[in-house]
Amino acid sequence: MTVEIALVLCILGGSLLLFVTEWVRMDLTALMVLSSLAVLGLISPAEAVSGFSNAAVITVLAMFILSEGLTRSGIADIISRNVARVAGRSEVRMIAVFMLVSGVLSAFMNNIGVATLMLPVAVEVARAAGIAPSRVLMPLAYGTLLGGMTTLIGTPPNLLVSMTMVDAGMAGFGFFDFAWIGLPVLLVGTAFVALIGRHLLPETDTTTTQAGQRDLRQQYSLQERIFALRVPPDSVFVGKTLADTALPTSANLVIIAVTRHGHTEALPDRKKVLQAGDVLLAQGRLDRFEMLRRWNSLAIEREAPILLDKLWEKSAMAEVVIDEDATLIGENLRHRQFREQHAANVLAIRRGSTVRRTRLSNMPLAAGDRLLLQCAEDNLEQLGTSKEFSAVSKLTPTDLDETYQLDERLFVLRVPKDSALAGTTLAENRLGDAFDFRLLGIFHEGALKEWPGSDEVVEASDLLLIQGREEDLDVLRGLQQLEILDDAAPYLDVFNLGQLELVEATLHPRVRLQGRTVADLKLRERYEVEVAALWRDGESRRSALGSMPLAAGDALLIVGPKRRLAQLNDDEDLIILNPVHAKPVDSSKAPLAGALMLAMVAVAMAGWLPISVAALVAATLMVLTRCLTMDQAYGAIEWRTIFVIAGMIPLGIAMQQSGAATFLAGGVTGLLGPFGPWAVIAGLYAVTTVGTLMIPAAALVLIMAPLALSLAVELGVSPAAPLMAVAIAVCASLSSPVSHPANILVMGPGGYKFVDYLKLGLPLQIVVFAVAAVLLPIVWPL
Repeated sequence: MTVEIALVLCILGGSLLLFVTEWVRMDLTALMVLSSLAVLGLISPAEAVSGFSNAAVITVLAMFILSEGLTRSGIADIISRNVARVAGRSEVRMIAVFMLVSGVLSAFMNNIGVATLMLPVAVEVARAAGIAPSRVLMPLAYGTLLGGMTTLIGTPPNLLVSMTMVDAGMAGFGFFDFAWIGLPVLLVGTAFVALIGRHLLPETDTTTTQAGQRDLRQQYSLQERIFALRVPPDSVFVGKTLADTALPTSANLVIIAVTRHGHTEALPDRKKVLQAGDVLLAQGRLDRFEMLRRWNSLAIEREAPILLDKLWEKSAMAEVVIDEDATLIGENLRHRQFREQHAANVLAIRRGSTVRRTRLSNMPLAAGDRLLLQCAEDNLEQLGTSKEFSAVSKLTPTDLDETYQLDERLFVLRVPKDSALAGTTLAENRLGDAFDFRLLGIFHEGALKEWPGSDEVVEASDLLLIQGREEDLDVLRGLQQLEILDDAAPYLDVFNLGQLELVEATLHPRVRLQGRTVADLKLRERYEVEVAALWRDGESRRSALGSMPLAAGDALLIVGPKRRLAQLNDDEDLIILNPVHAKPVDSSKAPLAGALMLAMVAVAMAGWLPISVAALVAATLMVLTRCLTMDQAYGAIEWRTIFVIAGMIPLGIAMQQSGAATFLAGGVTGLLGPFGPWAVIAGLYAVTTVGTLMIPAAALVLIMAPLALSLAVELGVSPAAPLMAVAIAVCASLSSPVSHPANILVMGPGGYKFVDYLKLGLPLQIVVFAVAAVLLPIVWPL
């Protein structure tokens, strides 16, 4: 093994580790690979950036635009809507139709685009037939993956294996060369799923799919978390707005409706002023609401100055400046998360000459903001090393009084001996999370406990030093005064009379989820609708949704008036499964878009232009003829995929030039060679299949293709068969939801768990392997 081979293998191993662990974004990992190869001199500078001008990259980019053009022009919508006419009410027929149609579309369109387009149609058709969507959606996703095997442009891996042959000085695969195996795989796979595999899909109570709005409430168990509250005449909430009551924020309740004198207002504005006798229909956790009401038993003490002095003796007060590259920028302050991450309480925020001491969690943080922190003396050094802060300075009592004037925002609460809060932890009673209170310390039997953690237990007679607004204690009294009605059923007519409706939505695969919560979608601010529940891992989540981090595959249940829900249809980040008043797609450009796609295929097949040039010309004409706009074209491109391919192409070059691919091929041949070349190819297929569970498809094929080419040289056979085996294995990413975005897309709407993909995906992968094993020696003999 030479030094060059060792270095290339180290870079390969490092990239695999990063792809599997996701410590670094996959596109950034690809750029790190490119940079490492160039810096170490394993490839020339021109070769390092050659991926960005590679024909396969240009073709993939153009195909994203062409696929979007077919969708925007309405041709794909026409096809998908006609599916409803032929799908019928039979589960077998429905599965077969959706798999075949999505497979045919995926032969010429982006797989994710096809899945996105067909998803709402499949849900609508299945529910109309009384069939659970879970019986149809996974087959739909699998149909897009199997259909991508049938043409050169069906999926990026096909283009990349063909590029590998061209770069090696051989003729690449033709446009329909993949169909000799891909089409039989699609047909046999469809038959298997429709006749046998469907029995492995999760069973769902189909009665929940037949009666629309009521059954959506049942499916998400929404009614279990709906209760009614009455505002009594002597309530401090009389004359206050909904926002003033803190019910939506501190109590994490969605106020679905307000009923006054027999008239019901659905999803009222938070500026609505309450009157005596109003009935609030709320959705949320009643037990948490009851816990907040218990706070009313806390009594204000007047010992704050003395206790404050004791606390300051053991605390350091520091001012930190938020760095320009901090991850906190643009985020609202989350007190508990900040306290647990930095071991400090945020007492105030200073921006310019303005000092904010309350409602800190409502203020998005910005670079240059100064945070006043209370922490332990020995924690100052740790704060100084944090990348979140550009400066840390300790404050004197004089600085504190002149700049922040905290005393007016500090008070002490005593826990009575008979309080229901006694014996609960801070995490259970949510003290410090609600009303923007900060618990600075607890005095228990004369001893001071600074910076109490979430697991700290509050005991009777404890003194709690709080920073916040004393006015919020009036809100606590108002919560205690609200009457919980025994029966909320009379007020649920807001749904039955159509004043409020529910829609299901899932997030588009292109949406960046890292660090985002449900509240970050800002649906209330943008559309005046609320997220009432979230479906994840086969279960419904219905409380504390605002702070819940989003995850791939989530399905959202959104509630609002029909006219507001209709606006969600235009949201680029959401895929609405049961759209309200969906606008008809303008299909006047459909014939033109279809003609441009067919012309591109004909030109490429005839050899008049390379596929990359033909696709780029067709994409340009799509924009010039206004099948889509240039902004829509930019938005359609999956830039992450482009950068992964462009960044990993140099690794393939380095593996070939350094001899690393030949070195690995020799090891594989030594292990499996005695069993014949087809055993070696089978081993290559198996390794690639396992790789799809952990590594992005584009990166995986760029790693395996050079190995396949070197194996062919070692065995003295045509490279077509091993490269085709790699392409088929990569395309058949069926046994995990994370192996392909199309699988993730249907996870929430179908209510699937990870194991559901294994139950159907593994047998289907075996079927795909069996078909390929039979046809490969016939179509691509060695």
